[in-house]
Amino acid sequence: MSKELFDKGEQVRREVLGEEYVVNSTRNTDAFSEPIREFAIKNLWGDIWSRPGLDRRARSIGVLSILAAQGRTGELKTHIRAALNNGLTREEIGEVFLQSALYCGIPAGSEATRVAKLLFAEMDAK
Repeated sequence: MSKELFDKGEQVRREVLGEEYVVNSTRNTDAFSEPIREFAIKNLWGDIWSRPGLDRRARSIGVLSILAAQGRTGELKTHIRAALNNGLTREEIGEVFLQSALYCGIPAGSEATRVAKLLFAEMDAK
């Protein structure tokens, strides 16, 4: 089951985060960080993200909200890209952060919006 979960997780991870992200992440993994990477691939991607109860759009909305609330800007940038890969529009992402501002506070929503705005500018420049 462990190998099956890992393989499923790696597939989902590539679809959601994109090939470039996964290749870079794998390249930057060493003996110290391998256990947490493997744990995340199996459990987060192979189990939770693969469950049938929510589609990927809904999961992305949840993740964006949680990361905004926690101020996890590094992960937020990664998951904004993932949300776009999962079919959310930039406008919908903005709405998620507006909703987050109401429930989590203006600083959290504003910071998430700032991260998205910078990422969108970076993407548009390519």
